[in-house]
Amino acid sequence: MSINPDLQGRSYPAAEVYDVGREKIREFAKAVKASNPAHFDVEAAKALGHSDLVAPPTFAIIVAQRADAQLVEDPESGIDFSRVVHADQRFTHHRAIVAGDRLVAELHVDGVRAMGGGAMITTRSEISTESGERVATTTSSILVRGEGQ
Repeated sequence: MSINPDLQGRSYPAAEVYDVGREKIREFAKAVKASNPAHFDVEAAKALGHSDLVAPPTFAIIVAQRADAQLVEDPESGIDFSRVVHADQRFTHHRAIVAGDRLVAELHVDGVRAMGGGAMITTRSEISTESGERVATTTSSILVRGEGQ
């Protein structure tokens, strides 16, 4: 199956809520070797003006990938995940992600470009709190290799 060019312009609504917890932040910070005390110690985070532990900037990928899964799992997309190569990831933060946030992400397919037998797909996840406050925007590009590539 080839990539559906009609994906461009499609949006996928925010799905389940992601609860940001202190231990999730600490584990992620350790995994990416982020050493700022505000990722581990509530008092250090509060000293910087935050209400609770602050997530490293790339923590937003956890929420964004949940949104991306809707596209990959959409039978109309034509995406065979075994043929996907991650090409680019960018983050724009509107405010810090902190423990206690309840986040959702709406996914937008901003571009589908044929490349040889495959396609480059660019998506944008708009991450917000459950109440609608904008938190981050992530932009991702994936290359879906064609048959024989």
